[in-house]
Amino acid sequence: MTMHSLVASQDAEWQTRVELAACYRLAAHFKMTDLIYTHITARVPGEEGRFLINPYGYRWEEITASSLVKIDVDGNKVDGSAARVNPAGFTIHSAIHAARHDATFVMHTHTRAGVAVSSLQEGLLPLNQIALQFYGRIGYHDYEGIALDHTERDRIVADLGHHPALVLRNHGLIAVGRSAAEMFNSMFYLNAACEIQVATLSMGRPLVEVSDAVGRRVTEQFDQMAFDDGDLQLEWAAHLRTIDAIDPSYKN
Repeated sequence: MTMHSLVASQDAEWQTRVELAACYRLAAHFKMTDLIYTHITARVPGEEGRFLINPYGYRWEEITASSLVKIDVDGNKVDGSAARVNPAGFTIHSAIHAARHDATFVMHTHTRAGVAVSSLQEGLLPLNQIALQFYGRIGYHDYEGIALDHTERDRIVADLGHHPALVLRNHGLIAVGRSAAEMFNSMFYLNAACEIQVATLSMGRPLVEVSDAVGRRVTEQFDQMAFDDGDLQLEWAAHLRTIDAIDPSYKN
């Protein structure tokens, strides 16, 4: 590797670290954390089989770019970090990273609304515009117990398929993305859709159903807005301004 290539690789890794740390801080800001549990991970640019994960035991509000730990596909540390990692927590992430080339970033949450919706037989219902963003674009994986069994990974990947998000029944939510912006967008709105569904069902009133034709049309419109008009990058920039105003130390 030339000196120029080495510097470029280091710069790319640092940018990934900053964006991943930003995701942790944003998740904490929007109350999508589970204390020290669950994870957001990223593939290290240019390093096959290397990933970044949160140091186990840190609150997500505490995570910085430099505190993130580099691990291999089995969850073993490869960077000499003194921090602990949670290899069991990487079981799901490693499978998705390995199977999906576009899964550069993977986020898993146990939010109250997300777990509540994951416990319903119907899962996420197409009740509103936010939920319709995922119409026909979300997978479901039946609960098999705590995700420690590596044989479950193939089934998780199969159930995720090509979708940007997965509901782990009786467990929580997963979102993936080619970038931090894409992944966080999916989780942010998936969790919002779950919160809205919980609120809607609590009213005990008849529901207004959306037709299949309208549901498919809305997903097409969301795709056009996000990638053709650059809305996704505008949204991500707005998210970054939010945490920069609160505490920019995630960049350290």
